[in-house]
Order: sequence, then structure tokens, then C-alpha cells
Amino acid sequence: MRLAILGAGAWGSALAVAAASWHEVSLWARDPAQAAAMQTARENARYLPGVPLPARVRVTADLSQALAAGPDLCVLATPMAALRGMLGSLQGPTPVLWLCKGFEAGSGLLGHEIAAACAPGLACGILSGPSFAQEVAAGLPAALVVASPEARVRERAVEAFHRGALRIYSSTDPIGVEVGGAVKNVLAIATGVCDGLQLGLNARAALITRGLAEMTRLGVALGARTDTFAGLAGLGDLVLTATGDLSRNRRVGLLLAEGLDLSGILQRLGHVAEGVYSAATVVQRAAALGVDMPIAQGVHALLQGQVDARQLVELLMRREARAE
Repeated sequence: MRLAILGAGAWGSALAVAAASWHEVSLWARDPAQAAAMQTARENARYLPGVPLPARVRVTADLSQALAAGPDLCVLATPMAALRGMLGSLQGPTPVLWLCKGFEAGSGLLGHEIAAACAPGLACGILSGPSFAQEVAAGLPAALVVASPEARVRERAVEAFHRGALRIYSSTDPIGVEVGGAVKNVLAIATGVCDGLQLGLNARAALITRGLAEMTRLGVALGARTDTFAGLAGLGDLVLTATGDLSRNRRVGLLLAEGLDLSGILQRLGHVAEGVYSAATVVQRAAALGVDMPIAQGVHALLQGQVDARQLVELLMRREARAE
């Protein structure tokens, strides 16, 4: 099987490493200098240092060359900001998966909504779930979910990645999978704040549980199935991102709890923390649908400098009692 993975960040490179045990992989990097360095050194020193690239991974900065072999599956491992442009350039019969999670800046659209607008005839879907790139690249066990209304997209993803230490589950609910992937980053910031303030394990469990309820409400309002949020893209990814030490969004919350300035935190991270940019859109879309999301609203207020970390906790704790 031939795979084209477009995007040579940590996650794209990790999937290339995992898939190369069984398949030929073309890995496209936007930056020619990065592509040349990776092809020569056989390592992604910037995003995945210390992990050797297998011989079956061919790195290139030429998009047409990455697609020249006629891949059986194309995987978009670019940031959400690049998804629209990439989908528009991939019109054709090859099934396409994207890995990015969150909302498009400006439009506030999720991936499936972008695809419907700019590539309505494309056979496509999303691959998501609880997965740190470093662990996948190291060959540690992980389980992901591929979501698409088209059976051949789901089948091709299973054929490509359901081997070795990776398990791939199938879903016909891309809306739910995408909402889970977008909202969990915002909730991970809240959990980082909770842990940074040393509020205890009881508070963490309550926050994750009520956050899951918020995620589910928004997803169902957008047309998702409730049961999706009890699965890998909902509860699974939320628990990982909210509690895992490799989570950038959790790290943002921890540093906010210390009283650090958001701009300084982002400079220190050096990588994108999607929850910082997704919070506003989550709140906007929830408001438009009449969905109550107090944790997400509180995180947005914190990121905007309208409250500090302790004031956020007080606002949440003072809410009126209600039925679960």
C-alpha cells in the first residue's frame, strides 16, 4: 500500500514512522530546507528528535512528487489553517483523511464543514483519538477512530494503520469525532488550571466529567450522536489531553494558574496549543445554538484576561444547583 502523508510535524512524522513498517510512505514537508534535512539525517530533528525515519519513508517538499506514485490513501497532517487549501488541491478518487483538530479561524468551521464547502465530491474523513505523537512513534500501544460517512474511506484507513501497536476503530459520525477533538483542547486548559491551583483529584474528576457533558451538548446540537462522546474521540481524547504531561493545552492551564501572561506562555511552548484559539469559537457556536457551556466560557474569559485563574474557579463554584 502507498501512503502520502502531507505535513511533517510531529503527528504526521509519527504516523509515517508507524506505517512504514508495512507500507511505502511519501512524507511531504512544506519547508524545502526541513525536507532536505530530514531526508539526509533520516530524522525530524525539529518535531520528533531521536526517532529514526525508516527507509520506506521518502521525504519531499514537492507536493506533486509526494502524490506522483498514485497513493492509495492521502493523509493531511497540516494545521487546521491549511486544511481548506489542501482539500481544494486534492480533488480526485483517492480517499483523504485529515488529522487536524479544532475550528478554522475566521469561519469557525469544523473540518467536515470545510470539506462540504470546498471539496464536496471528495471521499474524506477524520482520524482522531487519544494519541501523543512521541508515543506512537515509539511503537507504544494506541487506539484511534476513523470517522467518515463513506465505507471505503473507513476501510482504507483500517487497512493502512490497523497493525502492530495501533488499533483503528470505525465511526460514521464525523461531526461527533470533530467536536470531541476541538472541545477537549479547551477543557484541557481548564484542567491544567485546576491542577496548577492544586485543587485536588476530586476537583479534576468533576471538571473532566462536567466538561464531557458540555462537549456532548454542543456535539448533539450540531448533529452528532451522543454515544460518540463516550468513545475514543470524546472521553478518551479528553482524558489524555487533560491529564497527560505531554499535552500543550494542559501546560497552558498550568502556567496560567501560576499567573503567567498568555503571550509569554505561548512563546515558551514554541508549538501551537489549539485550545487557545478554539475557545472563542466554541463559545460563539454554543451561544448561537443556545448550548450552555460554562467551563468553556470561563476558559475563554481567562484567555481574554477578563478573570484570573482563581476567579474562574469561584465563578464555576457559585453557579446555581441543578439536576445532572
